[in-house]
Amino acid sequence: MPVLTQSPTLGDLLKYELNGNYTRETVTLKAGASYPLGAVLGRITASGKYRLAPAAEVVGDEGAETAVAVLLEPVDATAADATGVVLARGPAIVAEAALMFDASVDQPVKKAAKKAELAAAGIVPRLTV
Repeated sequence: MPVLTQSPTLGDLLKYELNGNYTRETVTLKAGASYPLGAVLGRITASGKYRLAPAAEVVGDEGAETAVAVLLEPVDATAADATGVVLARGPAIVAEAALMFDASVDQPVKKAAKKAELAAAGIVPRLTV
């Protein structure tokens, strides 16, 4: 019998938000990556574009090391900048297990720091069933 797998959905990530008209924004994602649903994003100060929030400052992408948003849809920006809808502020609750981090955020302490940064924006990661 074949095994069917389903990609994560918005319902797997977003557990509560006060009002989508308030908490969501359309943003520009920096080219060079394919961004998955639940990507933890930082905002580049100079350009205002978003990228996966790295564990430490990256030259040319200063400001993006602070997690400020969560991507609510998968976006392919490998060839060029693309737009996407993000959860930019709370009150909101997201499933901790559905968050996708930059490759440099590879240790529990680094992930905890990114989750705390999101919580400061009102986006609270929680363990969910």
